[in-house]
Amino acid sequence: MKQLVEKLISTGYLKTPEIINALYKINRADFLPENLKSESQVNAPLPIGYGQTISQPLTVAFMLELLQPKSGHKILDVGSGSGWQSLLLAYITSDKGRVIAIERISELSEFGKENSRKYNFKNLKFIVGNGSKGYKEEAPYDRIIVAAAAFDKIPKELKNQLKIGGRLVIPVKNSIWLVVKKKENKFEEKEFPGFVFVPLVEDV
Repeated sequence: MKQLVEKLISTGYLKTPEIINALYKINRADFLPENLKSESQVNAPLPIGYGQTISQPLTVAFMLELLQPKSGHKILDVGSGSGWQSLLLAYITSDKGRVIAIERISELSEFGKENSRKYNFKNLKFIVGNGSKGYKEEAPYDRIIVAAAAFDKIPKELKNQLKIGGRLVIPVKNSIWLVVKKKENKFEEKEFPGFVFVPLVEDV
């Protein structure tokens, strides 16, 4: 990953030391099917089965920079897939924080859990469930990040599960949106167009 991370730094996509360190430490190859491990340096989404992909490193970097995860944060990772982004977040939040990785496809959730054992983090929990509705049992969250497109709107449940001052980073159609919760019912929203994602499936 070193060359790819350095390229993302030089092109301005990566700026935050904690995110850069996580990308150096958590190897994307550890979250790919055996036949694709040699492709881990490719800056493109790669298939992980069940019609899902592991995200393009550039997109992950862009979304994490918008999210601004910190040590001690409680973070909901929606559509955790093979677990790569979940582990990046677990590394950044450290043992002072907590990451809830929710995935609707049970086989993928198990794949992510297996992959996570290579790193032995204690602050990471894998859940099988409908991520479009968040995960109320652990709410509220400092940060919520979604790895799949949420159709044509931002789910209200996700916005409601943010703490005041919390940040939600979510794809809607072909844009990434940053939502910052200013007050209980006041949100600041900003759109970043030009991305493509697999759909977020709402039924379990």
